[in-house]
Formats: sequence, structure tokens, C-alpha cells
Amino acid sequence: MTTATVEGVREAIRKNVYDPELGLNIVDLGLVYDIKAPEEGNTVDVEMTLTSPGCPIGPQIISGVQTYVHRAFPDLDEINVHVVWDPLWSPEMMSQEARDQLGFF
Repeated sequence: MTTATVEGVREAIRKNVYDPELGLNIVDLGLVYDIKAPEEGNTVDVEMTLTSPGCPIGPQIISGVQTYVHRAFPDLDEINVHVVWDPLWSPEMMSQEARDQLGFF
């Protein structure tokens, strides 16, 4: 049994869950706000946002988070994704690498 850690969950998302419109992973885009890995039990909670409330690919991104975290940690019973709108996402939340790739300076 591989225990889910915050960093392990973050890496599973970083390597696998991309915004298909921008071609960048959602961690570097700054969409993942918080991850709670189990100290006890088998539940992971991911708090994240989307680039806009009407994001048409939101369900695809949420499903991707659940799918790839479960693939990385198959012993988990639950992967809860909580979409929040506070704070609202802005380009300043992106990693420097993501800003460079998209031409933000």
C-alpha cells in the first residue's frame, strides 16, 4: 500500500491533468489551492478553482484529478474535489514557468 502524501498527490495532478485549451498542467496554472492527504483513513481532499465559473472543461478537469490521483494511490477510498471561487483565479497565480510558456511577463 502506497500512502498518499500532499506532494505525491500534487505530482500526480501536475504530471497528468492539463487544461486542454492552454496545454498546461493545472498545478502550474495555479488552479490547485490546497491538498489534504490522509493522516488517518483513505480520503484525499483537493481544493481548487477553475479559470472562470463558466469554464466548459471544468467537469473534465475535476474528473481528471480524481482519475489520476486514484491511479497513483489506488488504495484511497475517496478523492474529493472541492471547487471554490474565493479567491478568484488570476494569471498572477501561475508558476513562473507557466507564465513564460504563455508569454506573461
